[in-house]
Amino acid sequence: MHRLVALALAAVLAAAMPARAQTKWVMATPYPDANFHTQTIKFFLAEVEKAAPGKLAVQLHPNASLLPLLQIKRAVQTGQVQMGEILLGAYGNEDPVFEVDFIPFLAATYGQARALHAATEAALRTRFEKQGVTPLYYVPWPSQALYGKSEIRSLEDLKGARFRAQTPIIARMAELIGATPVMVQAADVPQAFATGIVNALLTSAQTGADSAAWDFSRYVYDIGFTLTRNAVLVNTRAFMALDEPTRAAMRDAAARAMEHGWAAAKASEEVQMARLKAHGMQAPEPSPELMAQLRAVGAKQEEEWATKAGPDGRALLERYRSLRQ
Repeated sequence: MHRLVALALAAVLAAAMPARAQTKWVMATPYPDANFHTQTIKFFLAEVEKAAPGKLAVQLHPNASLLPLLQIKRAVQTGQVQMGEILLGAYGNEDPVFEVDFIPFLAATYGQARALHAATEAALRTRFEKQGVTPLYYVPWPSQALYGKSEIRSLEDLKGARFRAQTPIIARMAELIGATPVMVQAADVPQAFATGIVNALLTSAQTGADSAAWDFSRYVYDIGFTLTRNAVLVNTRAFMALDEPTRAAMRDAAARAMEHGWAAAKASEEVQMARLKAHGMQAPEPSPELMAQLRAVGAKQEEEWATKAGPDGRALLERYRSLRQ
């Protein structure tokens, strides 16, 4: 009898206690709402909500509206925001491993990009975890294309150009081809072209469409340059403060979001290139001379990267090539 009374009292007390408050986070991404990367984040958050309803609310700030690209990783590290999306290669000055998939033509197909991801994932995780952040998933950009106001038949046509350089390795490429590198984040590309800050760039068809490239550029060349990755990160302390079921839900949702994002990247490449053409942009086949010159630059940059990254970097490249076969 006493046991029944105690159980009943416990039930009454539990009902009277307020439910555990929903955890509220902030997330920053530099890309616009319609971009497939941002849509993949929304897919991920919806999957977390389905698996752990009411446990976590994430306020997403797209299009660099909260933080510019280069401030997002530091903000996640310090807990200024709990989650963020970054372009890995933008942090190449911090560690060469972050920019490996920006090496020109190293991984130019989705199969090669998967092999490079497999070869580098552990190294990236180690570096992130030392900085107090946990990587959740990675999604590539579609193949990078070359944009210009006038026809580009060879690298001679790019000499003296003001070249958008969103990462250190692209800045180095601009120097090697005789152009002037200018750091411009995706959200600022249209204004940079309109004001003459840049007049050539290398970016995906997705970013070209996001930027309405047809307003400032006449030509786009799909050169199969790279498939560079974004990473979605979470502050490790904030992540570990969640209960285990919620953390498990996030890990599972991240795995699904990664597959969703890779498929979306493939779809974006075809759809957005068609959109560029529909707005009057010309997309001729790049000339053999241009491709030979670009590949020669790529080979030089691969050797420069390996020298900078040291023995660990060369071992990473060897692992990648063994997985690519």
